[in-house]
Amino acid sequence: MLQVRCQNNGITKSFPEGCSLVEVYQALAAELQMPYPVVSAKVNNTSQGLKFRLYHNRDVEFLDACSGSGHRVYVRSLCFVLYKAVSDVFPGSKLFIEHPLARGYYCNFKKRTGEPLSDADIARICQRMQEVIDADMPFRRVEATTEEAVRVFRDRGFSDKVKLLETSGQVYTDYYMLGDTVDYYYGPLVPSAGYLKVWGLERYQDGLLLRVPDKHNPLVLAERVEQPRTFEVFAEKVRWDIIMHLSNAGDVNKAILNGYASELIQVSEALQEKKIVKIAEEIEARFHREQNPIRLVLITGPSSSGKSTFCKRLSVQLLACGLRPLSFSTDDYFVNRVDTPKLPNGQYDFDNIETVDYTLLGNHLSRLMEGETVEVPEYNFVTGKREFNGKKLRLSGDSVLIIEGIHALNPLLTNEVPEELKYKIYISALTSISLDDHNWIPTQDNRLLRRIIRDYNKGAFSARETISQWKSVCEAEDQWIFPFQETADVMFNSALNIEFAVLRTHAEVILASVPKNCPEYAEAHRLLRFLHYFIPISDKEIPPTSIMREFVGGSSFKY
Repeated sequence: MLQVRCQNNGITKSFPEGCSLVEVYQALAAELQMPYPVVSAKVNNTSQGLKFRLYHNRDVEFLDACSGSGHRVYVRSLCFVLYKAVSDVFPGSKLFIEHPLARGYYCNFKKRTGEPLSDADIARICQRMQEVIDADMPFRRVEATTEEAVRVFRDRGFSDKVKLLETSGQVYTDYYMLGDTVDYYYGPLVPSAGYLKVWGLERYQDGLLLRVPDKHNPLVLAERVEQPRTFEVFAEKVRWDIIMHLSNAGDVNKAILNGYASELIQVSEALQEKKIVKIAEEIEARFHREQNPIRLVLITGPSSSGKSTFCKRLSVQLLACGLRPLSFSTDDYFVNRVDTPKLPNGQYDFDNIETVDYTLLGNHLSRLMEGETVEVPEYNFVTGKREFNGKKLRLSGDSVLIIEGIHALNPLLTNEVPEELKYKIYISALTSISLDDHNWIPTQDNRLLRRIIRDYNKGAFSARETISQWKSVCEAEDQWIFPFQETADVMFNSALNIEFAVLRTHAEVILASVPKNCPEYAEAHRLLRFLHYFIPISDKEIPPTSIMREFVGGSSFKY
């Protein structure tokens, strides 16, 4: 017998060696009374599927689809059901699960015949998915040598998975089967298709939208939110990926192995600079128009999207256009710390819009637009007080004002300024490459890795502390940033195709410092496993003006 300590209720019980997590949960379900169906678990702070068997004493925490880990397991499993249905209904077709969008997952579907996707086609795929789920078809994990797994996928024409596994450096590889359908996923799945009760599939743009459970209530679908601008940013990046022959991690690895790392860095940086130049020229054109010339540029984006460096680079390009940019951060308009709103747990809620004195900011913006000279505050983060130290701003005839901050697109901040005088920019690291055709890379992972490295290098937080804060950071973004992203005039993608290969060289040692006996180890372990799919490269050829330098160090900009 072995001892299992259940983290959900703190109770330890005995179970026979070799028992599965499903069996453990079934024995504990009555006393646990979890509000939503369990889909996975953490064993000693490492994510595992419910078919995982125990042979030693373990700590176990059961997870539903509200947790980040459980939600990934659910969505991953649903993607396999979708792929099986597509393969069964349209043999020889191609399915690309590309990126999260509209609170679901955008999928590109190509029939073998080249015919366009019809509503009848979608209905047939949905019917087959439901048949698989109603049959409660089991997911079977197969452990094989990597050479054998490569042969399995090469025989089926999956070049994306072949390239990924050939460059992974792993001796053994797990792949999965659903009936006679084979696929690869880099994390655990639910035991069987019957676990997947909540899902939807519908047309979106020229492809499909796989709808998934709401993260706060997995018994219902997440509400669909239209994101046409975000879709176009992803589509633009995918088009460039195809041109550069970099659609997935295997392509990046092959290019590195063939000696093209420097070229990839140079082209990626050039594409970003080209986009920044285009934005600056658009601002210049609107600045010089006769009616309602642009005087205010607003820049926002989620954590670690590269807002500060983007602002610096845009300012340089605006200078090259003959404009004189003046900038300040909304942080300087923070209310005094004692007046900062608090979270239910008593901690300060620094992401709340009420943290900013938007009334004063609006008054200053209105006066600046009228040509007045305004003394602007500077926030002292040591004392937690806003100070007036004689810093004055005035917009001259060739000046444009730039405001950067997480609330920059919130109308409350700038409602004193007419809309036609604003130019709004949303920036985020919208990762477009995937591990393979069915394994996308969450955009949050890119930003989390950036933040972990930056926090550690600055001595601000350890990797464990950054990971522990990340959930609340994402919740604040959902509330205060993402609702306004589609109002932007332009979106800028700060992700680089070569980025994960560079981040790996910095992140591995930092993530390895997270202790195994803390909850944050699960996320550190997952990120480490994910990074191992990329061949590491040095950052020596990343230019000092790169957005990546904001995180890995060595930037020529002062922050």
